[in-house]
Amino acid sequence: MPLFYAIISQDIPNSLPLRKEARPAHVERLVALKEEGRLLIAGPHPAIDAADPGEAGFTGSLVVAEFESLEAAQAWADADPYIEAGVYEKVIVKPFNKVLP
Repeated sequence: MPLFYAIISQDIPNSLPLRKEARPAHVERLVALKEEGRLLIAGPHPAIDAADPGEAGFTGSLVVAEFESLEAAQAWADADPYIEAGVYEKVIVKPFNKVLP
């Protein structure tokens, strides 16, 4: 059974300009996980109740993916381009058990 980990990130206030700048590198890493068959789900949390929040931006992100260990998941999360760009103020990595579907 695969070992999944949830990477739950919280943005700084008004992170949209920083997100836009770092997004290509951020998405590239997620695509690599997907191509390796390790990505369960990934996406941002809109700041308002809308699929496209426009200038309201986002408040954070969720990634659930397969890693060899909690340490490996943490190392992957720590290397996110959004961290280097200053998008995230807090990142939590913890084990995740997929039950459904």
